Amino acid sequence: MMDISLKGKKALVGGSSSGIGKAIALVLAACGADVTLMARNEEKLKDTLFKLDTTLGQQHQYLVTDFADPAGYKATVEDFFAHNDIDILINNTQGPKAGGVLSKAESDYQQAFDLLFQNAVWTTVLAIPHMRQQGWGRIINVSSMTVKEPSPMLILSNTMRTALLSWAKSLSTELAPDGITVNAVLTGFFDTDRLNSLMEMQAEQGGVSFDAVKAERIAKIPVKRLGDPMEYGYLVAFLASDYAAFLNGAAIPLDGGASVGLL
Repeated sequence: MMDISLKGKKALVGGSSSGIGKAIALVLAACGADVTLMARNEEKLKDTLFKLDTTLGQQHQYLVTDFADPAGYKATVEDFFAHNDIDILINNTQGPKAGGVLSKAESDYQQAFDLLFQNAVWTTVLAIPHMRQQGWGRIINVSSMTVKEPSPMLILSNTMRTALLSWAKSLSTELAPDGITVNAVLTGFFDTDRLNSLMEMQAEQGGVSFDAVKAERIAKIPVKRLGDPMEYGYLVAFLASDYAAFLNGAAIPLDGGASVGLL
């Protein structure tokens, strides 16, 4: 029977005070990893830290940083890596504001680039030396199904997540000989505050009820429900384990079958 053990591994999980990031942190800790949480809301971080499993003697901690402040974020992660090494990196942040292609200014694109692309690049580059030295590492990017099927109202997310996916694919080839894998999860509709806020905006713009918008979303998912964030954590735990050592450079849909394309 397959038993995922991450005991002795150190993980850094972005956006881990709520939603998908929090679920990933909970599952990695339950598998034995030492987890460093990272987000902007310290109270939520403290609450999540309290809930992380410590039955195997894990040592957990958190970093307070704002992903929307590039200079501040870079300083935070540089200081962290000056004193810490990690084996598992989960690149995950909050999403940029919704909006269509003609509704965004140049500054919006720059902010989204820093948020979704540059932050991940900075963090990954800092994590790589230790992974290379030990001949083992896992880099996992939390992405979106919109890189395959762009959403008209998520132009910033569509664009920057696609850029990161392309960069990470090239990186996966570069790092594979060192025992380091680089993979992405393409996120579908999960029961999170982020999705609820998007559905509330859609309901307001369309002059319909929130429940109607939610029902319409669920109707498009073959399994007829939203995803549970913990299910996301289970996939990430597998990708972080030795069982996934031959899985590299992949972009894995996790959407209940909602995407319609084969590729």
